[in-house]
Amino acid sequence: MMPTISIIVPCYNQAIYLDECLQSVLDQTYGNWECIIVDDGSPDNTKEVTEKWIEKDNRFIYLHKENGGLSSARNAGIEAAKGAWILPLDADDKISNRYLELAAKEFDKRYTIIYCKAKKFGSVNEFWELPDFSHLALAQTNIIFCTAFFKKQSWEEVGGYDTHMLYGLEDWEFWISLLENGGNVYRIDDVCFYYRIKENSMITELSQSRKTMMLFHIEKKHLDFFHQYLGSLHQLHYQLEQSQKKAEYYNSQLQKLINSKRYQLTEKILSIFKR
Repeated sequence: MMPTISIIVPCYNQAIYLDECLQSVLDQTYGNWECIIVDDGSPDNTKEVTEKWIEKDNRFIYLHKENGGLSSARNAGIEAAKGAWILPLDADDKISNRYLELAAKEFDKRYTIIYCKAKKFGSVNEFWELPDFSHLALAQTNIIFCTAFFKKQSWEEVGGYDTHMLYGLEDWEFWISLLENGGNVYRIDDVCFYYRIKENSMITELSQSRKTMMLFHIEKKHLDFFHQYLGSLHQLHYQLEQSQKKAEYYNSQLQKLINSKRYQLTEKILSIFKR
């Protein structure tokens, strides 16, 4: 018997992308799924878009809640889920039509997390290079995107997604919670996840102060995990600082380019040819 897979789609001001996301769910070759769209108090037309999909297929389910952030929305959806296996999917992303089928083949092999290879699409179209899984790699940075399979029972055992993670890094914290006391991870050798890159997301970074706040919370909660695999937290701080410096440098160079007279002149010339 095919186990039920519950796909959880939190949505806040992402209704413009929701059709594409839900179409990728409807296209699945694996039939035993439900898809819970969690309207996290969104001011846009998330409800109307979702109702259209419910009319097409009653495996789509609409759940409304007051705005509480991404972790809270995922938790609400998983709480309502009937499936033994959970797959989070953000409303602006999409999955290949065989992702559920390929993952379900591995469900009886005692894996804690099952994920796949991925591509970026939108403003950037390229293969998403991620390192092979190891606990050491996970201690250094997040190496598993949010759209990975795990058991609802595992979610219950760790207390769900941490709702204190209001400013990002919630996926990383959750994977650490699932794996810090052991567990196995399996990556499907196919591209089954597509991560949308938007124009503004290319230069928008989590502020250093908020990132530090979230990092300290993760460190405090999972101190033994970091100590076991890193020996010292200084290495983790150093890596995050270097990443932040690189982002700030590239953003400053981009801004200089945009403000340069040569760039502005080029834009004017191009606008003439576009007429």
